[in-house]
Amino acid sequence: MVQIENLTKQFDGYKALRGLNLNIKKGSIYGLVGINGSGKTTAIKHLAGIYRQDSGTVTIDGQPVYDNAPLKARVGYIPDELYFFAGYNLSMTSKFYKNMYATWNDSIYNNLISLLQLDERRRLNRFSKGMQKQAAFALTLSTMPEVLLLDEPIDGLDPIVRKDVFRQIIEDVADRGMTVLISSHNLKEMDDICDAVGIIKEGQMVIERDLDDLKTDVHKIQVAFGAEYPPLESTPGLTILHRESRGTVELLVIRGDEEEVSTKIKAMKPLVYDHLPLTLEEIFIYENKEGIQ
Repeated sequence: MVQIENLTKQFDGYKALRGLNLNIKKGSIYGLVGINGSGKTTAIKHLAGIYRQDSGTVTIDGQPVYDNAPLKARVGYIPDELYFFAGYNLSMTSKFYKNMYATWNDSIYNNLISLLQLDERRRLNRFSKGMQKQAAFALTLSTMPEVLLLDEPIDGLDPIVRKDVFRQIIEDVADRGMTVLISSHNLKEMDDICDAVGIIKEGQMVIERDLDDLKTDVHKIQVAFGAEYPPLESTPGLTILHRESRGTVELLVIRGDEEEVSTKIKAMKPLVYDHLPLTLEEIFIYENKEGIQ
């Protein structure tokens, strides 16, 4: 299990993390979302053992991460800003990784290099940003990490490559029980692959839940009444997070039990009542506007 408890971190008086809590089950693909400056990268760098916390705990399988080389050898980390040794090509870099990681798997590496069509003889600093990101995936996944940390991993990757990379990640989760944390602005893609999500705001976790459970707590409803609308906002048991008029039709985002919400609104005898699918992107937008708890 990957766990952060009451984590705080300051930089020159700025509080980047304010008592952050985070819990990721083994074998889970966890999406960490938040606006720029919310603390996502700072939290990930603590899990990678790069930052030492001011207070709180950061553990993997109950062990503290910082200054724990054997534990960090089990963690793969792909940052948003990549770094490679100057003058190294992909072949030289792979040999360095192979010497550093006892878990290195030549078969995975060769399959990924072939799949991604990467030239091992070319210097990495001459790769495009997208090709550098592909190389980072090939190298990191070949170490067979138990925990994989991805900070904005799909920037610069075309849709076909993204599909291939995520297929390998999902296979590793299924076959080896690898635990994955993904921070990304591409919420549609995270909606497709994540089974749990944490929404971070101003250095604190405001929502952390299985994605399916989160979607059952918040509902998007399209409704229309006759000439006179009932007082929806003042109806007990209806917590309206967003309301938008589209002519005679109202689009509502409501928090609560689905059956209770449906019963209360249908009791008002609407002319139209449709329960629409709600995406992770919409949940994120309404959380930052309205403050879903």
